[in-house]
Amino acid sequence: MSRYRPPQPKKSPYITAEGYQKLDDELAALWLRRRDVVSALSAAAAEGDRSENAEYIYRKKELREIDYRVRYLQKRLPDLTSVNTVPDNQNQIFFGAWVELEDEEGKQVRYRIVGPDEFDHREEYISLDSPMAKALLKRFLGDDIRVKTPEGETYFEVLSILYEG
Repeated sequence: MSRYRPPQPKKSPYITAEGYQKLDDELAALWLRRRDVVSALSAAAAEGDRSENAEYIYRKKELREIDYRVRYLQKRLPDLTSVNTVPDNQNQIFFGAWVELEDEEGKQVRYRIVGPDEFDHREEYISLDSPMAKALLKRFLGDDIRVKTPEGETYFEVLSILYEG
């Protein structure tokens, strides 16, 4: 059996200004955290036998995780395009829009379309690459939208579109 995995599809390079600032702040905080972990690792290494030193093993693992995230952010941040403009037509759905929808049963939901690097920061954020966001893009106020979900097709009506900025 092979361990080959096909490469992941490329993520969209767009991000909101707030999302970019959050990732930049995370990178700065990781560098500070890394400094503390390295000093704790040095202290644990000085205690002697490293094979049975739980503190040393834990700190090595923590340092590896921090380095992985730092590498990712250093490669990803320069590739991102910060979008902080409001479109001319605010009755159409574009990147960064807050969209209020109503499903077939009358239940209302609210989403904001953001970049794939920031959608997990808040529950109502959805990635630009998600099926829901793809179905919403370039739709107008009052449009009916069909979205394929794991449970089947769901229909929504666009109730409102709002842009911050």
